[in-house]
Amino acid sequence: MLTASGLSKSYGGRALFEEASLQINRGDRVGLIGANGAGKSTLFSLILKEAAPDSGTVALERSVTVGFLPQESAPSGDETVLELATNISTDMEEAQRQMREHSEEDPLHHEGAGRFVELDGHSLQVKAKRILSGLAFREGDVNKPARTLSGGWIMRAHLARLLVMEPDILMLDEPTNHLDLESLGWFQSYLSKYSGAILAISHDREFLNEICVGILEIRNRKLNRYRGNYDDYLAQKAAREEQHLAAYKNQQREIAELQRFIDRFRAKASKASQAQDRIKQLARMEKIEAPERDDATVSFSFPQPKRSGQRVITLEGVKQAYGSHVVYSHLDLEVEKGQRSVLVGPNGAGKSTMLKILAGMLDLEAGTVTPGHNLSIGYFAQHRTEMLDVKRTVLAEAMETQTPVPEQTVRTILGSFLFRGDDVFKPVGVLSGGEKSRLALVKLLLNPPNLLLLDEPTTHLDMPSIDALIGALSQYEGTLLFVSHDVHFIRALATTVLHISAGKLTSYSGDYQYYLEKSGALSERAALVAPGDYRPETSGTQDAAPRVKMGLKEIKEQRRAEAEARKAANKIIREKQALLKAAEENITKLEARQRELVLELENSGGKAFELNRELAGLQERLSSVMEEWETLSASLPAAEEEKEESAESLISSSISNL
Repeated sequence: MLTASGLSKSYGGRALFEEASLQINRGDRVGLIGANGAGKSTLFSLILKEAAPDSGTVALERSVTVGFLPQESAPSGDETVLELATNISTDMEEAQRQMREHSEEDPLHHEGAGRFVELDGHSLQVKAKRILSGLAFREGDVNKPARTLSGGWIMRAHLARLLVMEPDILMLDEPTNHLDLESLGWFQSYLSKYSGAILAISHDREFLNEICVGILEIRNRKLNRYRGNYDDYLAQKAAREEQHLAAYKNQQREIAELQRFIDRFRAKASKASQAQDRIKQLARMEKIEAPERDDATVSFSFPQPKRSGQRVITLEGVKQAYGSHVVYSHLDLEVEKGQRSVLVGPNGAGKSTMLKILAGMLDLEAGTVTPGHNLSIGYFAQHRTEMLDVKRTVLAEAMETQTPVPEQTVRTILGSFLFRGDDVFKPVGVLSGGEKSRLALVKLLLNPPNLLLLDEPTTHLDMPSIDALIGALSQYEGTLLFVSHDVHFIRALATTVLHISAGKLTSYSGDYQYYLEKSGALSERAALVAPGDYRPETSGTQDAAPRVKMGLKEIKEQRRAEAEARKAANKIIREKQALLKAAEENITKLEARQRELVLELENSGGKAFELNRELAGLQERLSSVMEEWETLSASLPAAEEEKEESAESLISSSISNL
């Protein structure tokens, strides 16, 4: 459906792509990853024809539709949330605009209303309401003007519009940033059954693991394709880098040997012709680029907080409510020094409220909060951005700490949180919401209290920055309580899990894996929003069959139709399974030969050129077979689901005739 070939693009003299290639087929679900500034957003701009490549082409098949969700700042006007979600074409948008302007007129004599009916607007509204509900919109919200919502909810409404539209290629830029855990779970489930292709930029490992059958990494100005999800990508990337390094080292040895011969015999008449041959050989040699290492983990030491008492903070008999909604009643909690706890539980259970109570941000209806000896509290939430001085530069604001920190240390830490080069001289006032959030996080870490309360700290961070934050908090000697939907972040830091549900708090004195085993959750992410009595779902028994009303002949015909449908579906599935197995066997053979070639390269002597050429050809064949495998892997579940749906339809038909 989408093909990019020979793609080159530079900005300000810096090359982002050089002869890069890309192909997206029907059913592909691909995660686009790469370092900050590698060109992910630029690639999206090239695909959307918002920018032109310096050379190369981007081509879409005829009639292919593309839907794009930007990372932030999608527009909204006077339309309601429901209207925004159903504005899937300019015709529909115009029809609904006319309906708003002439809402008092008789619909039968109104052009906009008639056009709305022609475009099947009522069916679209039913579909949109279902999707909006999945994205956590309440029924009463859908008729509100979209402009009255926060930016995050407007982004959800635009996401709903794309899902209603069902484009052939769905392009998403950080779609999980604006979703809570329950709507994220619904969204992942929806995407797993999406019929079109998906190309998503994301820094959420769990999201990439759940939805992707391929990973596209921007690296060395190329687009490198990997099969499988993010975890599969990590394993394959490590293997590729090992092979690349072996080939590079071997070629460097060969180049050094040739150069030594040239330097030694160039001026010697009897060897001059041989030296010239070596010079030509060097000139013809296709050089293997030096492996480009990932940015090394930034090594720095954060200031450490003053020591607190063993008992950090205590809650006794706490009651907290919002109007008639009681969040907590008679709640007790004792936090001890060095505790690293993640708060989990259903949306609305009170996780963020708990952090606010501990931070002293709320007036309690009943109960007491008793701070321990020498306690200092730091609370990280979006409101912290309001405490920044918008007139200062990023660097000046970061330097404004109670405990002086060397400028070089501050700049190093800012760099690890995406403020690099001249970015540190930007005024705080021009920063985006995400940039302000990152700056507030840096300030908190540069002057840490001995009790840190963090509410979704990884939002707006890329993977290297998340790892930098994990590194900083791993050094932290104080007490940590946090809420997060990033399973990687939770696994790296949490040593205790506090589950909150229906006003009840349950402590699991172990890490996140221990909590998973005890809760019996179906997935790592499902466990984050599990209710207190959560158990794996089991299929219930069917009701007793109703009395038969069909005749014997009709029953036989029905059974024969069911058997033929199952037989046809099974045949398709068997064919796909056979092709998938053959592709997997081919991949295994090619990868085995690839490993052999790498070993031979280490001790190849004069055969390096031939081995490198064979290795290059083999890698091309391997990429082709991997793409075939991905296509088959994506189509097999759809075939099995179609079989199940067909069977269910036949069974339903049978039951309705009984």
